[in-house]
Amino acid sequence: MSMTSWARAAVIGAGLMLGAMGMAGAADDLANTLYMDVEGGRITIKMHPELAPKHVAQMKKLVSRHFFDGQVFHRVIEGFMAQTGDPTGTGTGGSYEPNLPAEFTPTPYKRGTIGMARTNDPNSANSQFFICFTDTGCNSLRGQYTVWAEVVKGMELVDKLAPGEPPEQPSKIIKVQLAAEAK
Repeated sequence: MSMTSWARAAVIGAGLMLGAMGMAGAADDLANTLYMDVEGGRITIKMHPELAPKHVAQMKKLVSRHFFDGQVFHRVIEGFMAQTGDPTGTGTGGSYEPNLPAEFTPTPYKRGTIGMARTNDPNSANSQFFICFTDTGCNSLRGQYTVWAEVVKGMELVDKLAPGEPPEQPSKIIKVQLAAEAK
């Protein structure tokens, strides 16, 4: 093989390797993306296992069991956040999974940031979560609630959720699914 052939083979090999790495990256993206269908469309959520691996693992488990399908947003405070993840729709329930230890980070809350709701016990997050409406509305929660995801598409749908504590006619989640398993 001539030097040119070796160089060409090396370039092709490097291209194949980079392509495979890109495909693996895409697969990782799909494995850490949720589709939340609500009335009016789809909210795309990017999970952050690098920030909160235990929270992301629990959310994936709950999503794969269709835990969130049909649940309501039981607490929607304009300029602050929208909360869901309670099968009773009252803000007092959770899943059958154990509560999670806190995975607090200095990650700032901004529009679309998703954090885990909890009681006064920092290690009581379970299935309830909230989506911040603005860049400043959730600032006081920084370092006190686990950030595990963010809305990357569909915030206009979050903005349209029925307001109230609880809302008179709460907005519902139709279904939540992992992007990697979406049909």
